[in-house]
Amino acid sequence: MGTLTIPSSGLVYLDANSVIYSVEKHPDYWPLLKPLWQAAQGKTIEIVSSDLVLMEVLIGPLKSANTALALAYEQLFQQAQKRLVPITHAILREAARLRTTTKIKTPDALHAATALNAGCVLFVTNDAGFRGVVGLTFVILSDLLTP
Repeated sequence: MGTLTIPSSGLVYLDANSVIYSVEKHPDYWPLLKPLWQAAQGKTIEIVSSDLVLMEVLIGPLKSANTALALAYEQLFQQAQKRLVPITHAILREAARLRTTTKIKTPDALHAATALNAGCVLFVTNDAGFRGVVGLTFVILSDLLTP
């Protein structure tokens, strides 16, 4: 198994699946992501995501009426060195451009546009569809599991 290379500083973007793996301590992906959260706690990086991620991660807990898990997601980005980035007109325009130049769907275009607009140094995902986004420095977690 590989390791996630943590940047020495800057903003690191997590999409919904990376947030879910972190909060729910996924057995395969949590060991890869834990050092990232520790770096944020040590204030060397800041973890960011789009406001959209909150909607995406709440769906499962709301469907299963798991209020404790929903609360864990709600509180995650209220901690130091972790924040949600609002969806602005500039992000919407960039997402529209990405939709016309790549094969990614609207939610993923919003995530990519948010990361690009915020100047993130790394985008952490498990969605191979982001490979087509020019200018986005990303890591696909499943790639790290492959020997």
